[in-house]
Amino acid sequence: MTTEKRSWKRIFFAFAVGVFVSGAGLHGSALAQDKVTVFAAASMKNALDNANKAFGKQVTVSYAASSALAKQIEAGAPADIFISADIDWMNYLSDRKLIKQESRSNWLGNRIVLVAPSDNAKPVDIKPGFGLAGLLSGGRLAMGAPDSVPAGKYAKAALEKLDVWRSVEKSIAGAETVRAALAFVSRGEAPYGIVYQTDAAADPGVTVVGTFPEDSHPPIIYPIAILANSKSAEAFAYLDFLKSAEAAPFFEKEGFAVLK
Repeated sequence: MTTEKRSWKRIFFAFAVGVFVSGAGLHGSALAQDKVTVFAAASMKNALDNANKAFGKQVTVSYAASSALAKQIEAGAPADIFISADIDWMNYLSDRKLIKQESRSNWLGNRIVLVAPSDNAKPVDIKPGFGLAGLLSGGRLAMGAPDSVPAGKYAKAALEKLDVWRSVEKSIAGAETVRAALAFVSRGEAPYGIVYQTDAAADPGVTVVGTFPEDSHPPIIYPIAILANSKSAEAFAYLDFLKSAEAAPFFEKEGFAVLK
C-alpha cells in the first residue's frame, strides 16, 4: 500500500470517528433536554411526587427550603422549574432575571397550623394573646427558621399579629425546612410546632390542634416559573400539566388550594 493511500485511510477513519462522537454527543444532549429538573419547596413533596408519576416522563426533583433553592439557582445550579413556598423568593430570582417572566404564575395556596404529637394532642383556641408560652411548659416551639424559611416567616407574622411572639421568641427551634420542623414534633422532641396544613396531613405522628386565622399573616401563595436558563424541551408541557384539571386532585388531596 502506498504512503498516499495509507494517509487517506487515516483521514477517513478520523473523520468517521469524529462524526460518530459528534452524533453521540448530540443524541445525549437531546436526551438530556427531554427530562425536567425541578427545584421545589420541601412542603410540596408528597403532592408533587404523585403528580410526577402521572406526568409519565422523566422528572427529577430537589426538595429544600425555598431560600436555599433560590440561592442555588442564583449560583448556577442547573434546573428547569422553580416552585417557591412564598412570593419573596420568586421575586428574588425575578429581580435577577433568572426566570422566564411569561411562565410565572401564582399556583397554589396553603394554611399554617399548630401541631402536637398525636399521643398528647388537645385542641388549642388560637386567638389574640392565647397562652402558647404556657402550653410549651419550657419546651421548644418547632417552626421554619423565621428569617429565611417561608413557613417560619408566616408563623412569626401570625404570632406577632396575635401578640404572642415576644412570649415564645426565646423558645423557637428554627428548622432549615418545614419538614424538619414537622419531624421535631413527630419524634416528640418539641411539644408543639407550626407547619403547613399540607405537611401535617402527611405525618400520622402529629395532630393539628389549631389553625391560624388567615388574616393573621400574609396570604400563603406558591408561585411557579420556568427558569431563564432552562434547556428542557418538556418544561412548558410539564408546567401546563401541573396547572391542569388532571393534576389538581393530587394537590387538593394534600390540602393545597389550587388558585384560579
